Order: sequence, then C-alpha cells, then structure tokens
Amino acid sequence: MSANSRTNKTPRYRHNLPQLQGGLFLTDAGQETDLIFNKGIPIKAFAAHTLLPDERGRAALTDYYNGFLALAQQTNTGFILDGQTWKAHPHWANDLGQTIDEIKAANQSSIDYTAQIRDAWDNGQHPIVLNAALGPRGDAYAPDYQITTKEAQDYHAQQISWLAATQVDMISAMTFTQSEEAIGAIRAAHKENMPIAVSFTVETDGLLPSGQSLADAIDQVDRETSSQAIYFMINCAHPDHFPDQLSDNNLQDQKWAQRIKGIRCNASRMSHEELDNCEALDAGNPTELGQQYKEIYSKMPWLNIFGGCCGSDLRHVTEIARAILSPPNR
Repeated sequence: MSANSRTNKTPRYRHNLPQLQGGLFLTDAGQETDLIFNKGIPIKAFAAHTLLPDERGRAALTDYYNGFLALAQQTNTGFILDGQTWKAHPHWANDLGQTIDEIKAANQSSIDYTAQIRDAWDNGQHPIVLNAALGPRGDAYAPDYQITTKEAQDYHAQQISWLAATQVDMISAMTFTQSEEAIGAIRAAHKENMPIAVSFTVETDGLLPSGQSLADAIDQVDRETSSQAIYFMINCAHPDHFPDQLSDNNLQDQKWAQRIKGIRCNASRMSHEELDNCEALDAGNPTELGQQYKEIYSKMPWLNIFGGCCGSDLRHVTEIARAILSPPNR
C-alpha cells in the first residue's frame, strides 16, 4: 500500500467516470452485516456513518476497506469505494438521535474519511471511484408507502445537495424498490450535475415489491428521465431470486438489460422478510455464489461492476473476482 499526500478536495472522476469506459471494477460487500455479525461491531440503526466518531468503529471500517482494496490491486481491477451515507438522511434522524445539521455533517465526514482511504491505496494504476450510497426513504426491505416522483425528488434533493458539495465522484441509489423513487432521485441529482446510478432490489419472485418487473422498472425510469441514470444495478437479492428476468437468450437485444452494468447480490437465499427477522448471519456459499456470478456474466458480458450485499464479505467478493476473471468454460 502506498501513501498519497494529495489534499485536493476537487472530485477526481465526477466528469469522466472510468467504469463507463470499460474494464472490470469490484466493490465491497455487506458492510453492515460483516461488521456486526463477523467482527462484533455494533452499528446503531444499521447506519455505518455512526461508526466514524468512535475509534474502534473507525478502525474496523478501515480494516474492512483495506481488505477489498488489496483484493482489487491483486486482481488488477478498478474499485468503486462507497461512503457510509446510505442511512445518512433525514428519515432516520429520530432513530439515530441526530439533528439535520449533524446528519449533514456526517455526509461530509463520511466522504472526507473515504477519500483518505482511497488516497492511501491509490497507486495510479487502476482507478478508485469515490461513490456515495443513497438509501431509499423508509425501509428498503419493507417499503412504508408508495412515494411519488415529486416527493422523492424533493426528499432526496437535500442529501444530494450535501454530497454535491464534497469531492465524491458519483452517487448510487442503493436498494431502491420503487421506480418512482428512482425517478425522483435521478431528477434531483441531475439538477446538481451529479452522476447517479440506480440499483434496484427485488423480491424472491424477481419482481419489485410493487409487482413491477425489473425490465419495466428500468424502461419506466429511463423513459421518464431521458435516460439520465449513468447505469443500473441489482443489489440485495440472491442470484436465485431473479433468474427468470435474465433467462432470455437475446438479452443483448434488450435495451433494459444493456442498461444493467453491475450486480451486488446477497449471500443468502432468504427473503427480505426472513433476513429482517434473522438473528444469525446466513453467509451462504462463497464459491457457489462466485459461479452464479460467472453464469450471469456469461449471459451479460457487458457487466463490469461486481460486489456483494447482505451476508457477504471479503470471502465472497474474492470468489466472485476469481470466477469472473477465470477463463470461460469450454
């Protein structure tokens, strides 16, 4: 690992995101589940930014990131490095016991901290993109109500404006379950000239909680935003939950499928409801998960962003990288 003394606060890749030019990129995994269940680090209200003021929590985060960034260097891939901003927005203020000003400051602190991690690992060979995770308003596992596009735009505009003032390169709307909320978030980001990706999560039947298919959701979002999202992803669902969505042998001819550039799957086959009520971690099978990624990649060779979500850790992403980078089956 090489130290880097840069102090420039200007976004490095915001106007020229390297993953849009091709090449493979890794991400981290299920940060919160790994730290809570595997490392014994409690996280208040599942909000990772609350670890930053605590010496033990901050050290655990640093150790966590170092493992994934070392893997990216070993595999000669780029890396998309997430800040701890997924729940750093006003909906969770009461649960966190934080004021709006404190949540705003947490967004800045998160990006400053994550940029320091990036600079420590930057060797100038493979890009490390600084990404801010934008969580949905309400519970990602059980949406509270059907949000309108206008409500979503007005709501997410606040956190996006905070992030736009930092050195973050991009935003990813993670674990979104409603196309209308994605549309609102994209419109808010567009007003701030912030590049934004949208990562949907689906239920065990491969559909959004609203019953909308992934294809229809992506088509609707693109249609109503003039395709302003830089790309789409799938996260917080096991590969077994969406095989029917990817069963078409002519995915390369489907515009919605071409818009998907990455996947971050759960390690567990459990439903979101089961995971929400689970007191023990289901880490699944890292090797099997890697092979499932390879199968998806064989159908969608334009994918170039791979990582994990709930229940996964460095073991899973290591197996995923190994499977993706291995020669195709003959």
